[in-house]
Amino acid sequence: MSSLGELMQSYADHYGFNDLEGIRETAIPGVWFYRSSKGNQRQPFVYQSGIIVMGKGHKHIHIGNQPVSYGPDDYLVVGVPMPLECEAFPENGEPLLGLSIDVDSSLLHRLVNELEEADFQPSRQSQQDGFGLTSVKMADEMLESCKRLMIALHSELDTRMLGESLLAEIVYRALTGPEGHVLFNLAHHDSQYARVAKAMNKMHQSYADGLTVKHLAEEANMSVSAFHSAFRKVTFESPLQYLKKVRLNKAKELIQLEGRRVTDAAHLVGYTSTSQFSREFKRHFNMTPKGSIA
Repeated sequence: MSSLGELMQSYADHYGFNDLEGIRETAIPGVWFYRSSKGNQRQPFVYQSGIIVMGKGHKHIHIGNQPVSYGPDDYLVVGVPMPLECEAFPENGEPLLGLSIDVDSSLLHRLVNELEEADFQPSRQSQQDGFGLTSVKMADEMLESCKRLMIALHSELDTRMLGESLLAEIVYRALTGPEGHVLFNLAHHDSQYARVAKAMNKMHQSYADGLTVKHLAEEANMSVSAFHSAFRKVTFESPLQYLKKVRLNKAKELIQLEGRRVTDAAHLVGYTSTSQFSREFKRHFNMTPKGSIA
């Protein structure tokens, strides 16, 4: 069988995606195909929760003091949305290729319930282990599951008939893999990890509101001190630092993708001072808001 990277390239050839620069949803809802011919220098990104699979190229992620590198046949388990800095490198003149797989909450809970009924225990049991992002070298079973998914994506009929089951298989492989505890903790509503994730969801939905640490701790049903400590264990940042990055990344999208004026973007993400917004934007992205317009 071809390598995973070769199957991804074949998929790009089949659907005419060889000019794609970025990410596009496949025919399987929640499964996204990624391609970049040039990569990028180190710059801020927000990784959404899910499973990220690499077929070609390498990426280096910088988050706190925990660098994470991944490349062909590696995957990332991202428990919660993570603002980070990422640099991407194509190799041998070939583009970076990968998949980003959303983990549907109903599917996750069904699989976790079935695994627990079967007395399965994730490989790392610490419910306090919070780091929200990690890289894993694919075991043979996970690699074969991803290959079958790519093969199915070549065929509209295979995609329609097998897509959901193949997606469930990959989530199952992630749950039973070395970092499956990340998704287990996310599924357990009473875990600190899941409570922090709930507060993060509030940030991503209501970033323009006057959110305080007290509001977020209440959302997580935790004391302020316990929430602050748990949040740092997950993200290596304080809640307000994280919220600032969410706002700035959203503002960049508004300016670049929707053509919003700088003053409008600042207001829409919750800033009352345009000058403060511009200073923090430049500090975070190493460019002015106007300079970010391509």
